[in-house]
Amino acid sequence: MKEKRKYADRREYLIKAVAKRRRKIKLMAIEYKGGKCQICGYNKCPGALDLHHINGKKDFGIGDKGYTRSWERTKKELDKCILVCANCHREIEAGITQPSKEI
Repeated sequence: MKEKRKYADRREYLIKAVAKRRRKIKLMAIEYKGGKCQICGYNKCPGALDLHHINGKKDFGIGDKGYTRSWERTKKELDKCILVCANCHREIEAGITQPSKEI
């Protein structure tokens, strides 16, 4: 007897596929932005690197709500960002560190 796939199986597959795509896009974004914190040079763990919108004007957040977008559209948004480590990002948000105006 042939086993039938269930909706729940498909749902789990899609959740995993989106997560895999988001990880791939994050690694591509890190490489695109130079591979290290643009303030202190940190580059050990990709999970500790964030994208900070320089002018605060976002069309979308790179990792928002699990959505996936084309790489071309993502690059346009990345061009508005700097790559910073989590520590430097928190310092920027707290007003302790000022990022360079050059992207």
